Formats: sequence, C-alpha cells, structure tokens
Amino acid sequence: MPDYKNKFGSPSYIEETIYTTAGVTIGKIRVKPSGLSWKPSGQQKYYAVTLDKFAEWITKPSTGATRTGS
Repeated sequence: MPDYKNKFGSPSYIEETIYTTAGVTIGKIRVKPSGLSWKPSGQQKYYAVTLDKFAEWITKPSTGATRTGS
C-alpha cells in the first residue's frame, strides 16, 4: 500500500439510540474512551460519568448487576 498524506480520523465516541419494543425512544447512550453519557428522551443535555466512576458503581453488589456468560 502506498503512504498516504491524509487519513480518516476514528470516531471520538459511539452513540446509540435505545427504543422500547413498541419503537418509542427511551434515550441515547454515548460511549467515549473517558466515560459514558446518557440523555433521556425529550431532554437536551446529557448526564455524564467517568469510566472510573461507572466501574466503581456497576461492580457494587447494591446495583444488582450480574456478570454475563461471555
């Protein structure tokens, strides 16, 4: 392959819209290398948390989170 002068940048985040089974929008989740953001449907601003804070929270027994099979 030749050496290129320019290149595409990778996305700075991944964003997904979450829907109910009836197709109603629940909100959007945005995953960044530094943290997670959540915006409920109908809201203008995101709630954000660092990955460190998220990891600390999700691994506490009080959250009820369980490990996946894989």
